[in-house]
Amino acid sequence: MYFISREFNSMGYSMSRLNIDSELLCDGERATPEAGDSHRAQKPLNSLDHEVAQATKLKSAPHEHLSQVLPGKRENNVSTVKMLAGREGNYSGRGRFSTADCCHVMSRYLPVNAPSVVDQMPTRAYVSQFSTDGSLFVAGFQGSNIRIYNVDKGWKVQKNILAKSLRWTITDTSLSPDQRYLVYASMSPIVHIVNIGSTATESLANITEIHDGLDLSADEYSGYSFGIFSVKFSTDGRELVAGSSDDSIYVYDLEANKLSLRISAHTSDVNSVCFADESGHLIYSGSDDNLCKVWDRRCLNAKGNPAGVLMGHVEGITFLDSRGDGRYFISNGKDQTIKLWDIRKMSSNANCNPGFRNYEWDYRWMDYPPQARGIKHPCDQSLSTYEGHQVLRTLIRCYFSPAYSTGQKYIYTGSHDGCVYVYDVVSGAQVARLEYHGSTVRDCSWHPQYPILVSSSWDGDIAKWEFPGTGDEPDGQTPLIKKKNRRILSLR
Repeated sequence: MYFISREFNSMGYSMSRLNIDSELLCDGERATPEAGDSHRAQKPLNSLDHEVAQATKLKSAPHEHLSQVLPGKRENNVSTVKMLAGREGNYSGRGRFSTADCCHVMSRYLPVNAPSVVDQMPTRAYVSQFSTDGSLFVAGFQGSNIRIYNVDKGWKVQKNILAKSLRWTITDTSLSPDQRYLVYASMSPIVHIVNIGSTATESLANITEIHDGLDLSADEYSGYSFGIFSVKFSTDGRELVAGSSDDSIYVYDLEANKLSLRISAHTSDVNSVCFADESGHLIYSGSDDNLCKVWDRRCLNAKGNPAGVLMGHVEGITFLDSRGDGRYFISNGKDQTIKLWDIRKMSSNANCNPGFRNYEWDYRWMDYPPQARGIKHPCDQSLSTYEGHQVLRTLIRCYFSPAYSTGQKYIYTGSHDGCVYVYDVVSGAQVARLEYHGSTVRDCSWHPQYPILVSSSWDGDIAKWEFPGTGDEPDGQTPLIKKKNRRILSLR
């Protein structure tokens, strides 16, 4: 039975396995060509003979015997029927699908059908993510609630966490690699950690369970308050990295239970940070100063200079996602674009000024000025730009699609218009637009193995998209119809 969900009118606040000699990263003068060497026009990625395009194709393209139509001519999209026939005929000589063959088949089935409601809350959903193995799903809401759903058990609520000392909203959450602990952040220097392996479903801070506070304030900054916008576990689960409103990056050693590193990283809010890969040596950061920076912890000097800087956005950066190879990452920007980066193109410093901005706007409550849409950074170092979505009102997030099922062939993002957008990495084309929510989609997450995508919105809904849509919904999940979008103000 179809229905229209109720609407809410609340107002609110809005390292590395690099194939680069680390000595070069530490030598700012020799790290990479300067931005002045990159003064050529930006081209679509599919017109560039760049490694990331070839790497993406290798991870998601079928065997050459299956894709060859005529001698010297190959088709990009091979039908599933032909793929199965080729496997039975042992075209590859392996007697089975390769990983790339599997990705080619699975990436054709985008999770765009039959949205169903996983949960509805009376407050805005700010963050949502699948666990690494896809068995758990975490959603954080402005009303102090963090819910952990057991995906394998029909999306049953496994843990309902009531956050402690919440300032404004849950800004970020992160699950430990072993899925035993969850950390959550707010507009406070205290990050809280919760043991989610306990049997109790309800977790009220320091009432039914202990929510240990990890103080990121350095001793010399005791008493100074700031907020955390982004927090992530390292791959080994031993450290946390966080980005803050005091323009800094913090690294917390969980084993030693103390702050191990503070970097005065940017000249404005650090909205997003992440480790480049499983080694933990490299950290990526994105800020409201419009810059992406790369930090190599193996050669940080007393001045705390980055290994390199990447220029290209003309407005602040809301989110970063690493491809996991210590080389490529993407960023979402308030200039209404996603950009793809190769850190080998970075400069030693930001020595190129994008020029004076002859317009005034605030993304928290204004639409993007029409006159700003044609502005390009004169020293854009990005590999490709993806646009069509709206980055307004809040720090909207973007990601690479899963490596296992799609070969990271796509980029997907939330949007202020209540939709989820999916872009092809190589061509830059918009391949899907998932439209349901009645308000901003701040976060979304693609299941690491299956064609399932979950979007979380300021309308309070957690919506699940699948392929194919069977029409048979588990208990508590109801088919949805599109909501009417509403304009909502925010301060962050």
